[in-house]
Amino acid sequence: MNVKIVADSTCDLSADLIEKYDITIIPLCIVMGENSYFDGIETTPEEIYKWADANKTTPKTAAVTIDNAASLLKPFMDEDREIVFFGISSQMSTTCNVVRLIGEEAGYDKLHVIDSQSLSTGIGLQVLYAARLSMAGESAASIVEKVEKRRSAVSASFVIDTLTYLSRGGRCNSVTALLANTLKLKPEIVVKDGAMIVAKKYRGQLGSVLLKYVKDQEEALLAADKNCVFITHSGCSEDIVAPVKEYLESLSYFENIYVTRAGGVVSSHCGPGTLGVLYYTDGE
Repeated sequence: MNVKIVADSTCDLSADLIEKYDITIIPLCIVMGENSYFDGIETTPEEIYKWADANKTTPKTAAVTIDNAASLLKPFMDEDREIVFFGISSQMSTTCNVVRLIGEEAGYDKLHVIDSQSLSTGIGLQVLYAARLSMAGESAASIVEKVEKRRSAVSASFVIDTLTYLSRGGRCNSVTALLANTLKLKPEIVVKDGAMIVAKKYRGQLGSVLLKYVKDQEEALLAADKNCVFITHSGCSEDIVAPVKEYLESLSYFENIYVTRAGGVVSSHCGPGTLGVLYYTDGE
C-alpha cells in the first residue's frame, strides 16, 4: 500500500489536484469574533473579506484542532499505513506540533511530520512531489529524505495589492500601510527560512506590477523544475491573472501551469488582490 500523503489546508491545492493525488486535507481554523470555522469547509475567502471589512479587523487563524486532526488521521492509522504529513511553517503555526503530538500519544511511529518551512502552494509543491514519489512506490523514509533535501529550493513569494489587511492583523503598522496604499506601493513578500520578509517594493497598478514581478524572475523560472509552476491568488480578477499565465506559457518551459485560489489563511492575512508565482528552483 502506498504511503498516505496528508497536508493542512494552507497548501492551497485545487480540488482537482487533491483528488488526482489522493491527498487528505486537515483544515486550520479561521476565528471571526467569537466563532471559529474550519478553513475551506465552513467559511470562504469572500465571507472572510466581508467580515473583515465590516469589523475593520482581520480574522485570527489557529492551528488544526487535535480532535479533528486525529479523527481524519485515524482511518489510516487503523490500516497501519505510513503517513507523511505536511504543515505550514512552524514559525507561523503550531500545526506541525499538534500532529506530532497525535502520533506520540497514540504510540504510532508511522506518522511522519514535515515542517514545510513555507505556506500556500510553497507547501503544495512539496505535497505534489511527495505524492508522485508515493505513487512510484517510494518508502516513507525515502519520501521524507528527498522532500527535506529539496525544501530550500522552494521559491514562494507574493505581491500584495494593499497593506490594509496586514496592518489590521498587526503585521505592519497603520502609518506604513496608509503611506504604501497612498503611493500605490505593492510589496513583494518572500518566504525565507520559514518566515515572511519584505523583498522588493513595486509601484503602480496591480496588473502592470504583477507582470514586472513575474518577468523579474525569468532567469530563475527558466532554470526551475519543469514539472509545474503555481499561480496562486486570493481572488484576483481574470484580467489580472490571465497576463501572468500567458507570460508563463510564452516561456514554453513548464509542463503544468496550475492556477489555484488561496484559502482562508492567506486570504485573512494578505487580503484580496494578492498573487504569487511559486516553483522549485532546482530544475529536477
